[in-house]
Amino acid sequence: MKTARKQVVRWNAGRAQRVTDELAIEEPLDIRIDATPLLVTMRTPGHDEELAAGLLFSEGLIRSRADLRAVRPNARNRSGNSIDVFLAPGVEMSHSRMARHGFAASSCGLCGKESIRAVHRRIKPVSSRLKVRAELLGRLPEKLRGSQPTFERTGGLHAAGIFTPEGQLIVAREDIGRHNAVDKVIGFGLLNGLLPFDKHVLVVSGRASFEIMQKSLAARVPIVCAVSAPSSLALEFARASRQTLVGFLREERMNVYAGQARVTSNRYFVTFNRTKR
Repeated sequence: MKTARKQVVRWNAGRAQRVTDELAIEEPLDIRIDATPLLVTMRTPGHDEELAAGLLFSEGLIRSRADLRAVRPNARNRSGNSIDVFLAPGVEMSHSRMARHGFAASSCGLCGKESIRAVHRRIKPVSSRLKVRAELLGRLPEKLRGSQPTFERTGGLHAAGIFTPEGQLIVAREDIGRHNAVDKVIGFGLLNGLLPFDKHVLVVSGRASFEIMQKSLAARVPIVCAVSAPSSLALEFARASRQTLVGFLREERMNVYAGQARVTSNRYFVTFNRTKR
């Protein structure tokens, strides 16, 4: 990914020095459906076709790869900040449906339980017997970090990665928005015929939000791991969706907030202590 090089003043040990710093790029992307504007989202340029396809799929506006005829840059937009999505013959998307959807799942104005029920009306909870060793999960953040070249230069991007149960990285994407990074990996799966990701693990570099859990459920991901913390609604959603949610994932430790049965170990005994009253 391209970066922006800017002059800054860096202070270190009481001394100021003018240096060149690399910044992650943030620009708008105009997504259009059959030449009709749908929305403008802020993102880091790169893999825009995947972002558009993944966003439409994870938000329920398309149901499968077969709904898409083509996804390509808008030929009339010289800045490269516009994507055209063309629907397959017979697939209709009314403007009222687009307006009702709103693209605001994590801030839709509903209470938590209503938000979860709204998602489950179109996406059923997962049914997966996948099990993954805790030791393997602990190695995944470092593998994801190895696929974040722009983060290494700027320190300003989130990442998402899809892994097999054996720890093989299928795809990793970076973006200024954590939800965009997730949409990009889902879009990769959709456009390449790899969905559902029902035998895979999603790892995100930041926190796990309700929106990320919703998007992962759309892709049928049974295990979601975050390097940072989950939100309370993400936890509620994971439990209601029968997903495994792991937070604060490190090599030797993690918190399993939901779906403990999918995390196994040949190395440690698992004990649960109850507080005595």
